[in-house]
Amino acid sequence: MKICMVGMGSIGIQHTKNLSLILNEQGIDFQTDALRTQRKPLTDDVNELLANIYSSFDELPYGYDIIFLNTPTNLHFEHLKSAIKHTRHIFIEKPVFDRLDYSWQGLPWHGDGVYYVACPLRYNSVINYMKNIVESQRIFSVRSICSSYLPDWRPGIDYRRCYSAKAEQGGGVRIDLIHEWDYLCYLFGTPEKIQQFYGTYSDLEITSEDLALYIAEYPDKLISLHLDYFGRAKRREIELYTADDVITGDLYGQTIRYTNENRIISLPQSREEMQQAELRAFLDMVQGKINNHNTITNAINTLRITLGDV
Repeated sequence: MKICMVGMGSIGIQHTKNLSLILNEQGIDFQTDALRTQRKPLTDDVNELLANIYSSFDELPYGYDIIFLNTPTNLHFEHLKSAIKHTRHIFIEKPVFDRLDYSWQGLPWHGDGVYYVACPLRYNSVINYMKNIVESQRIFSVRSICSSYLPDWRPGIDYRRCYSAKAEQGGGVRIDLIHEWDYLCYLFGTPEKIQQFYGTYSDLEITSEDLALYIAEYPDKLISLHLDYFGRAKRREIELYTADDVITGDLYGQTIRYTNENRIISLPQSREEMQQAELRAFLDMVQGKINNHNTITNAINTLRITLGDV
């Protein structure tokens, strides 16, 4: 299996390490190349996993089995156009694009190619526990929140220089935290109506929005969602309101809390375990064992919801 990582930031490095581990476990011969434009040197343990390093698509050979696009969101469409000529299958980091007006349908897709957009929280133990509840109980209302402090996201990196801080690079909580709408749609489907409010309200030195609030209407429930970049008490939770209880899934704490029952269930899972579960599923898609459940079309629909275009 011949693989190329386009972009070797933190997520590209993590994918390289995880993929190497999984393919070795599965006894699959592979070669991993990288396309990167950053001058910052990679650590020795990462360099050892790479056969070749290129600096542009013009240098890139043809015939890859898989290309991973790990670049800033605003570059995804241009990189997708270039990558599609070099490979049969593509793994695209979330979110798929930064806008809705790209003419992606006309690209020269391979009929049997897998074009998958990352959605790792669908492999989160808390979210999958919640899915079982949603499928077995009536839910009256849902509250979801993702609140954290952007300068703490990437240790050792000036937050003002990362794409999250820059609207022109596809940053901002609505798109950057698209994970929340992805898992809400995974649990509940597409809402009928959405109201949203967003803007930049904190003292962070950024050009992107740092706060977004949504109210989504379904035939049988309302969902509220809060996203921000400035919360100093890190929270990532979903609350389900049922006839008998309020059930809280804490993604950071890795617990399920039943308020009325006064019961807590622990669901420990490392970030690597969640990412590896997604990569295993993606390889199963490439090998034709399972269907692609987050195609570009699916991801575009989630982006529409994120941007309030429903």
